[in-house]
Amino acid sequence: MNVKLKLTSIGNSVGAVFPRELLARLKADKGDTLFVTEGPNGICLTPYDPELEKQIETGREVMREYRDALRALAK
Repeated sequence: MNVKLKLTSIGNSVGAVFPRELLARLKADKGDTLFVTEGPNGICLTPYDPELEKQIETGREVMREYRDALRALAK
């Protein structure tokens, strides 16, 4: 999908207008927060917080490592 975004003035800032189709693909809507990350392939725009993803993966690692203890505590 190739989309051309036009930058526009919003007060003293600059903003972009996103077409409805792009917002649908991002699963984003007015008022949502989008996250910008820079990677080897350029800039990535996503509705998912990359820091939260790291925290979730750390939690999964802890749960794998302490599986038996967590099962015992759950009883």
